[in-house]
Amino acid sequence: MIRTVEGVIDSEGVVRLLEPVPLSGARRALVMILDEEPAPMSSETALFSEAALAEDWNRPEEDAAWAYLQPEK
Repeated sequence: MIRTVEGVIDSEGVVRLLEPVPLSGARRALVMILDEEPAPMSSETALFSEAALAEDWNRPEEDAAWAYLQPEK
C-alpha cells in the first residue's frame, strides 16, 4: 500500500511527520520537497496569539464574568 503523509523538513534536514504512521516494520519512503514554507502548527498558532489575547483576558471584567466557574475558597 502506498500512503502519502504530510511532514516538515527542518534546516538540518530532519524529517518530522505531522501524524503518526503505524507500521509493522521498517519501510522505504520517498520525500518530495515542496517550494513553500510549512503552515504553522496549531499549537504554534495558539502560542503566537497568547500575548494578544492576554490583553483582553486579563481584565477585571473578564475575571468577574467567569468567577462563577472558580471553586469556592
